[in-house]
Amino acid sequence: MDIAEVAKRSGVAASTLRYYEEKGLIASTGRHGLRRIFDARVLDQLALIALGRVAGFSLDEIATMFAPDGQPDIDRAMLTTKADQIDEMVRRLKAMSASLRHAAVCPAPSHMECPSFRKLLQSAASGDIAPRELMPRRRG
Repeated sequence: MDIAEVAKRSGVAASTLRYYEEKGLIASTGRHGLRRIFDARVLDQLALIALGRVAGFSLDEIATMFAPDGQPDIDRAMLTTKADQIDEMVRRLKAMSASLRHAAVCPAPSHMECPSFRKLLQSAASGDIAPRELMPRRRG
């Protein structure tokens, strides 16, 4: 299937497919004129890449999830480590959510007089809750 068909069926832009190929995540099987041709299994590879991205893996980490022949070869310990990182992020985000909800209804005269809000400020200032953890990752 040519690159346009892969892009259409996967929802991944052709430019991203070329980038993934450059990074070694996928491989074309040849060319038809100027268009790259891919085996149908590339759709499964792209689905694994998408899953890895949603889980917060970098493209370099995702690259290690494929054997040289392009077949999935996923390190289970790496998955466990990422799941632990996600669990920790969820714990911190839940704490932040609870603090924000409390501050929203806190009877203290000002937020700066609210112990829960002050604790939230302290956590943010110390880096315990970093802004980058709140934003989804896009590239890299």
